[in-house]
Amino acid sequence: MRIRALAAIALVVATLGLAGCSSSSTATTATNGPAAAATLPAPDAPQRVDAPTFAAAIATPGITLIDVRRPDEFAAGHIDGAVNYNVEGPDFAAQIAALDPTKTYAVYCHSGNRSQVAVAQMSQSGIQHIYELQTGISGWQAAGYPVVS
Repeated sequence: MRIRALAAIALVVATLGLAGCSSSSTATTATNGPAAAATLPAPDAPQRVDAPTFAAAIATPGITLIDVRRPDEFAAGHIDGAVNYNVEGPDFAAQIAALDPTKTYAVYCHSGNRSQVAVAQMSQSGIQHIYELQTGISGWQAAGYPVVS
């Protein structure tokens, strides 16, 4: 399973390299950020990934994108298509319990700290197919990807 994940990441890196050499200007992600490669398979265990890999993950059909910051932070700017489940809120455990453990999720916060807490709780509840943005939305934006408000 780890080999499969590494192969998928290698494919993303190789495709990004090829896209960078292309003269086409149509290579963008669904989020209108820097070019991302093909979609990714669901990981067998939670994975902390960089912004380009996260972009490829959220471009995959069927993935639920979860922002675990406070509602005020979410309102100030979030990744397009995200739902807000405040990891510090009183109803976070209930929101996680309502998720389908067979589905794949992409989780982020501001800098990658709160998302670790959220992913640990999700894993404890039986959800294993998770991509976590290691640098949070701040790293997402620094990599040139957009947010909406």
